[in-house]
Amino acid sequence: MSPGMTLFAVQAVLILSTEDGSRIFAKYYSPPHSTAAGGASTSSNPYPDLKAQKAFEKGLIDKTAKQTGDIILYDNRIVLYKLESDVMIYVVGSLDENEILLYNTVLALRDSLHLLFKQSVDKRTIIENYDLVSLAIDEVVDDGIILETDPTIIVQRVSRAPTQDVPLGRIDLSEQGVNNLAQLGKSKLADWLRQGL
Repeated sequence: MSPGMTLFAVQAVLILSTEDGSRIFAKYYSPPHSTAAGGASTSSNPYPDLKAQKAFEKGLIDKTAKQTGDIILYDNRIVLYKLESDVMIYVVGSLDENEILLYNTVLALRDSLHLLFKQSVDKRTIIENYDLVSLAIDEVVDDGIILETDPTIIVQRVSRAPTQDVPLGRIDLSEQGVNNLAQLGKSKLADWLRQGL
């Protein structure tokens, strides 16, 4: 393993509005074990406060608004991005990161959002389903480490259970009805356990 390689690959995951450049979702990561020459722990996050983050995001949206590619170098970082309707999804990494791995990460985010929403991925949908978006991003990247890039696995871990399998108004409270309900519960529990493992 070369001396500069670590599992830490992602410095930020951003979802910005293309209309006004506003932040919809932003998560910045710092390497968990970065140390200075004297052994003291330091944060290598170049955007430690909200003002620096907003300035970076504004410059990024200005730079990529008219681009047609998927990758740029911006502020000494590799930025991979995908345009979806009225939002831009970004994955930011350092200069020495693997561009293909970062590209697969941004594709995994985009594709998992498409599978989750089964409709257009736009600003309104993301805001209305912010909990699912946050969970999906946490399934892909945890503390800057890429964990998963398969959209179907991400969606299985994140998706909501059906809101109504059995109509509540017509529950049969006879002995047979209770037995049927217990069997349904057992099968749902077995399905849930299989998905979790």
